[in-house]
Amino acid sequence: MAYHRENNRGLPDIFLRALSGGSLTPDTGDLGSEGFHLLTRRAPKLRLATGGIPVAMMSLGQLGMEQEQPARVGRRLAAIVAADVAGYSRLMGLDEVGTARTLRERRAVTDALVAKHGGRIVKTTGDGVLLEFPSVVDAVECAVAVQAVMAERNQGVPEDRRMLFRIGINLGDILIEGEDILGDGVNVAARLENIAEPGGICISDDAYRQVLGKVSAQFVDEGEQQLKNISRRVRVYRVLPQGAADEIRPQLAVPDRPSIAVLPFDNMSEVSEDIYFADGIAEDIITELSRYPDLFVVARNSSFTYRGKAVRIGDVARALGVRYVLEGSVRRSGNRVRINAQLIDATNGNHLWAQRFDRNLEDLFSVQDEVTQSIVAVLPERVQAAALETASRKTSSSLDAYDHLLRGKYFHHLHTPGANAEAELHFDRSIELDPRFASAYAWKACTLGQAWIYEFRDRTPERFQEITQLVERAASLDENDTECHRIMCRLALVQAKYEKSEYHLERALALNPNDPRLVVQRGINLTFLGDPEAAIPWIENAMRLDPFSAHRYYLDLARALFMARRPAEAITVLQRTTREHWEHYLWAAASYAAQDEQAAAVEAAQRAIALRPELSIGSYTDDGFKWKRSEDRDRLREALVRAGLPE
Repeated sequence: MAYHRENNRGLPDIFLRALSGGSLTPDTGDLGSEGFHLLTRRAPKLRLATGGIPVAMMSLGQLGMEQEQPARVGRRLAAIVAADVAGYSRLMGLDEVGTARTLRERRAVTDALVAKHGGRIVKTTGDGVLLEFPSVVDAVECAVAVQAVMAERNQGVPEDRRMLFRIGINLGDILIEGEDILGDGVNVAARLENIAEPGGICISDDAYRQVLGKVSAQFVDEGEQQLKNISRRVRVYRVLPQGAADEIRPQLAVPDRPSIAVLPFDNMSEVSEDIYFADGIAEDIITELSRYPDLFVVARNSSFTYRGKAVRIGDVARALGVRYVLEGSVRRSGNRVRINAQLIDATNGNHLWAQRFDRNLEDLFSVQDEVTQSIVAVLPERVQAAALETASRKTSSSLDAYDHLLRGKYFHHLHTPGANAEAELHFDRSIELDPRFASAYAWKACTLGQAWIYEFRDRTPERFQEITQLVERAASLDENDTECHRIMCRLALVQAKYEKSEYHLERALALNPNDPRLVVQRGINLTFLGDPEAAIPWIENAMRLDPFSAHRYYLDLARALFMARRPAEAITVLQRTTREHWEHYLWAAASYAAQDEQAAAVEAAQRAIALRPELSIGSYTDDGFKWKRSEDRDRLREALVRAGLPE
């Protein structure tokens, strides 16, 4: 930068501008494309070691003598911000040119935010950056603003391509060496960045005390943490932006039965796209473990939020409310696969079991079974045998068909229109390779159902019929496929075939009592069949099994609370979500009307209509799941009429 550019008299230009009374603002011509372009800020006041002699009275020779003195290392208190891109190496492996371009574009945005909040860039290191702020309040507000903008930029981007920043903030004493800053305060900020979630912010206790009550953000106490290479334990707080109260995760009690979370397995293959394969292995293990009724198995949606993160097992277990954690890695090369797995007791860090499997791909299914059985065998608690444990596991005879199944499931979980279409293509290919592969038919039906629910494609009777035929074909090939029974339960509830719906739900829960989709479906069925009070604990249990995706169940819970004549609680649940969805406003309108809060009911109804102009009471109550009791349907209809929704 121009702070240090020398002229033909051997002195930095900034010195001469100081002597002549000129501006200390750096010459912008020397600023490169990197950095945070602090063009709107003036340089800090220059302090020269002059021995008390005014600068203007000193000779150039005296100034030169001062320059020859050894530079004194200074200290000051500052807010230090360390940030980097989570999973940057993986992103570069997927698309080197595109990732580099995206990073430049994102930095152009963050540059302006840092300048606006009075910060300065200390250094950049590839995807990382070190910043200094004179105020920790400014530092936190800047970090919150950065993450809000980044979240907006990531909308519509596939999950595996999103650029997410991790930010750590500390308030501490720093050493100044030229433009650089050093010391323990900087190290703590860097370690806080390491433990921050992608898209998240972690701050130290020292920083927290200074910003409490001064910033429009909320904080979650994560307790004392032993940060890497930091001798003392540091109390850490996670920062939440304003309005994110629904994201605050209370401390979860560990269940009174053996509880386990399976982390996404690391992809160690040479091909970075093999992430789907590693995910599929871990997801299959979750499915197999979930069949054991005596186990509490955290859902994939929650445990897989840790993909690509450097985490401490104790932190994961505390966040998910479990005692045991399984982690591992997968490496595929040719027709060989190597799987490493280890089971850890998070209460003491002990490794209960660890194993490396180096096998042919043909042995993949037996390896998954062996991992599951080994885990159950080493748990200190007694575990009841899994339902239908002796039944043969229906897998494909074609590894290529299984590979396409895993690819399809990976895209299915991305929940975007494009990914949904891509998933269907892989399931079609899987069926083509193995026409008797039940799971491929079931997952294709599930993917078409996803497109139906989220309206990725037009809802037509023909599409509904296709879903029905696919799942019936799957059931004919494997009567013990949980996904088949789950989908058939939901289809029957849409068709008002209540006994059939209950039959398939009971079968599914017997096969997989830990799947939160099945647990919440029990709550949904109870609500529509006329027992909403009994439904509420089932829905709450699903939220506990899937704590990081609890927001997915808010609508189901609000619906049950309304039907249980607890509208005030339904409103409280709906207020937790920041998602703009017409159906949330519809149930808010009904709940406000049930409490005779007419103005609020009308406002909620109007917001529902604004989001879905074709909405009417008849279309809503006649489509979707059917109410068994006419009085339940009529009570909802009456509340919506009072709210002003068209009939």
